[in-house]
Amino acid sequence: MTEPSQALNVLFLCTHNSARSILAEALLNHLGKGRFKAFSAGSSPRDNQQPNPLAIETLHKAGISTEGLHSKSWDEFGQADAPHMDLVITVCDNAAGEVCPYWPGQPATAHWGYADPSAVQGGEDKQREAFMQTLHLMGKRLEIFVNLPTSSLSRLAIAQTARELAAQ
Repeated sequence: MTEPSQALNVLFLCTHNSARSILAEALLNHLGKGRFKAFSAGSSPRDNQQPNPLAIETLHKAGISTEGLHSKSWDEFGQADAPHMDLVITVCDNAAGEVCPYWPGQPATAHWGYADPSAVQGGEDKQREAFMQTLHLMGKRLEIFVNLPTSSLSRLAIAQTARELAAQ
């Protein structure tokens, strides 16, 4: 676990790292106010994968920075020079069921499942609504998370805390 004066590093995982994990990364960096540093990655991003344009649009409309957001493989976070993660959260059921790589430092893990907003049928208006709903649901959970007392973010407490938030 990081020292209390350091940001808590959180990695959000999904399959392609184009929608849910991108939303979660940007939202936690926005809400975390320096207490948290969020990252995102995918278990199998497609070649030349980019964040979903509706994810970027949704973040812009919510006033959340998209600077630096890009799709990447979770393999980047298993490298020796990668930032040490304190918590790894899967945000899609596919990634939750996959065998994850070894994470240096053995971070706490949790699963916060969200429906894929890009899979919604019925046109872009319905998808926009789905992206906004996903951002809203993530925001409710992350608001609670970022306002937890430091004692709830100790190595022993963080996994339990994150798992309890899955029920929110």
